[in-house]
Amino acid sequence: MRPANLRCPRTVRITAGALAIAAPASAAALTANQADALGVLQITPASDHLRYGHALTVRGLAPSSDRGYRLALQFSRRGRPWHTLASTKVRANGAFRVRVPLTRSGSVRVVPVGPPAPSQRRGGVAGTNLLSAASAPAPIAASPAQPVAVDARLAMAPSALVALPGQPLTVRGALLPRRPGAVVRLQTRAHHRWHTVAVARTRRHGGFVLRHAVRRAGKQSFRVSFAGDAGNTAVSTRGRSVVSLHPALASWYYDGGNTACGFHAGYGVASPYLPCGTKVTFAYQGRTVTAVVDDRGPFVPGRTFDLNQSTAGALGFGGVDTVWTSI
Repeated sequence: MRPANLRCPRTVRITAGALAIAAPASAAALTANQADALGVLQITPASDHLRYGHALTVRGLAPSSDRGYRLALQFSRRGRPWHTLASTKVRANGAFRVRVPLTRSGSVRVVPVGPPAPSQRRGGVAGTNLLSAASAPAPIAASPAQPVAVDARLAMAPSALVALPGQPLTVRGALLPRRPGAVVRLQTRAHHRWHTVAVARTRRHGGFVLRHAVRRAGKQSFRVSFAGDAGNTAVSTRGRSVVSLHPALASWYYDGGNTACGFHAGYGVASPYLPCGTKVTFAYQGRTVTAVVDDRGPFVPGRTFDLNQSTAGALGFGGVDTVWTSI
């Protein structure tokens, strides 16, 4: 007969996406004596990486006899003291679940806090409570620490940027979680590689400003990159377009009639050579508009574009003057 003080081993599983904390498969082969001698929650990770903003979900099973038993999920950053993120208790069927946000890399572990309060144990009279207390599960040791890496996140405006040749391109954003002193880089793509052209450190609330002097006209790809540190793993934005503009002489006209391209664009522009439907970015006195080629013209030597009334109005443009354009 098995002694009365021996109990079935407890199993715990933690999942964060695919992150899991569980008793190892070999635990099924352990005898009760071996389980009591071990007395430690076992961790088996299927994944140890979280995207920023994703929560850590803890699910598990324990013997139904442990209903009400309290567990705590604890977190530590690189050897710093452990602190509790959340707690839960074992349900009547032995299951438990807890969900917590995790924004920094570190280690997690599961710690048994203690048996349920006397009023929560089986029975309701004092004698029964004393019997339950005598048969309550013996304390179990905390699980081994499991490292979890959490990506950083770069928050930036989604639109393409415009720069004038020789003038600095300014890129603003924030690194999450918001903390000062992190290094971010502005990179441009050339010859199938990313090259760093500007470096900055985050300010008090994670904000940053990167500036780069664009020296040639045209469309280029750029990204902002964070190489990672002790707090969070590396992250980069997707390649985005920066449009560098050059000067061109333009005029404006009213396109109330038919257009050579057969349609009227909301913001339209006439060009003597660009294909119909081509998008062209214009900048003038601090305003920027992207127009669509929908007509032919101008037919005056030296002029490159005719802006329709909507495009000219959005730019505050009148008469004949120099504008900055992406083509």
